[in-house]
Amino acid sequence: METYANALLYAIPFFTGLVLIEILYGYFVKNQKHNVMDTVSSLSSGLTNIIKDSLGLVVVLVSYPFLLKSLSLFEMKATWLVWLVAFISIDFAGYWNHRLSHHINIFWNQHVIHHSSEEFNLACALRQSISNLVGYFSILLIPAAVLGVPTQVIAILAPIHLFAQFWYHTQHIGKMGWLEYIIVTPSQHRVHHAINSEYIDKNLGQVLSIWDRMFGTFQEELDDVPPQYGVLKPASTWNPILINFQHFWRLLQDAWRANNWLDKFRIWFMPTGWRPEDVAKKYPIAIIEDVYNFKKYRPAASNSLKGYAIFQMLSSTILMLFMFYNYSEIGFKGLLLFGAFVFTGIYGYSALMDRKRHAVWIELFRGLTGIGLIVFTNDWFGLNSYITIGSLLMILYYVITIIGGFYFTFFEKPTGLLQLPI
Repeated sequence: METYANALLYAIPFFTGLVLIEILYGYFVKNQKHNVMDTVSSLSSGLTNIIKDSLGLVVVLVSYPFLLKSLSLFEMKATWLVWLVAFISIDFAGYWNHRLSHHINIFWNQHVIHHSSEEFNLACALRQSISNLVGYFSILLIPAAVLGVPTQVIAILAPIHLFAQFWYHTQHIGKMGWLEYIIVTPSQHRVHHAINSEYIDKNLGQVLSIWDRMFGTFQEELDDVPPQYGVLKPASTWNPILINFQHFWRLLQDAWRANNWLDKFRIWFMPTGWRPEDVAKKYPIAIIEDVYNFKKYRPAASNSLKGYAIFQMLSSTILMLFMFYNYSEIGFKGLLLFGAFVFTGIYGYSALMDRKRHAVWIELFRGLTGIGLIVFTNDWFGLNSYITIGSLLMILYYVITIIGGFYFTFFEKPTGLLQLPI
């Protein structure tokens, strides 16, 4: 996990820089594809996912080393061939994992966050799950294990394969000629994120597009069907932590309300969207009927609230980068506490973005708790060893957090605020 954390020290600024370049490009060509609050929500979602993954907060059902030891028929040496086989195996497994996520109720819960943005841009690529608490991906790597692909090769290629899926989340690149037949392109992935009936559950490939063509899930982007983005049951919140568990909560409610005991069990494994007939009739859930004329989630937000949201998101990013830089010194228990502070912060300021009144009490709690920890330990997780006034800076940050919570809850009323385009 420490190696992963070190890699993220470089990956996070790189991806954030690319998002900024896309925003600037959209501004200068007068074709902006970003909304401030949506982009802050997307980037904040990425922070929660990175912290969760870097802390290893997952129960692994079957590990790849176990499968390799149990199933391998060969022992592949470290040649170019083993890297090629490993990459194809990971991509093949990724396709089927992605397909399961779109077609099985419980698996959709861990993927819906990625589709929840009603925009399509590089930032939404960072909307990644924190609800995938059970690790089963290794099971899909059985072909690699049978062929004897070494664990080290999988460990190196897996994050590279993940990072390679970032670039095609953009509307600024058109179709790419012959490459459309080999790799997943922005055009193909726009189709994947669309809620148009022609596009739903299509283009499930992650790097190679051959699997979609092979298994019948490929759909070309049509000139007369402009993609509309989001999910048919809109998230209606900027809070990434809530989005992660919305679908699970609906499933849990339906399972509880169902009269038939079989329905209580099978709802989790039925096709995405399936509900018991009695529950669906008594507790209907609104879905988007007209994808071209639905109202996007846009609660009133002043420029000051947008600026404050950006400040909090950047502050959380800096804190997380410090956590990775000081990973081994903080220690596992300290990392859990540090992660809890960042998670609470993201929940708090994104609740403010939603104009939720309870946000002020969350911000007050984390502000006072943060200041209390500094007073009790005379430090902030070792920050003083790098910056002599580190603790004072953190106290100032938490004072701003408390003031911000009260100001945007009790003094700046949402009524009458302009809903600016970005």
